[in-house]
Amino acid sequence: MRGKWSVGVACALPALLVALLTGCGRPSGSTGGQERGGVPASARPSGHGAVFLGPGECSSFGTTSFTEVPCSGERAAARVIARHDGPPGDGPLCPPDTDFVLHIGAQPAAPGQEGGAIPRGYACMRNLQPPHPGDPGGGGGPRTVVGDCLYGSGRGQVRETACDGTGGRKPEYRVTRAVRDRAQCPASTALYVRIGGDEPVGCARKL
Repeated sequence: MRGKWSVGVACALPALLVALLTGCGRPSGSTGGQERGGVPASARPSGHGAVFLGPGECSSFGTTSFTEVPCSGERAAARVIARHDGPPGDGPLCPPDTDFVLHIGAQPAAPGQEGGAIPRGYACMRNLQPPHPGDPGGGGGPRTVVGDCLYGSGRGQVRETACDGTGGRKPEYRVTRAVRDRAQCPASTALYVRIGGDEPVGCARKL
């Protein structure tokens, strides 16, 4: 029966801590840190007997746990767009449109329930309905992407905020381009952020 398994340890990655402030101007500074997620996994349909919260499956929202539910049900709130075993720091990045990441604790096989043991892993989640904080300028998500806005949060760090000003903090920078190296950023760049992927450096201009 669906909906009987739940995430043992589930939480969103600290989505707002997205980069380190590197100082104004292009020549100096170093790129900052970025929480890591996952890349798209196989789209093969899966149930409790194969992968808990596998790609394409849905979860409900909770406070300390997230339960797998049918995507057509009224409790469905978010869909898995990528799923990986192991800790996020050791795995590949989540897709850019990920809204949040679930940390899934290892669980042994439960007597009388369908499916086997659940290994430690993480699921990259996309809300079924807006808002989508992972979208460019949305003010959240586990990744920094082109189009996101940032503000200085002290101690040489920046955090993501909604570009339309609805995030509670006024945006101070906007990521305009992703490049392989800082030298490829335009002259208007005031901030460099680490965004990962094939073009790991984000060039941000001051607003």
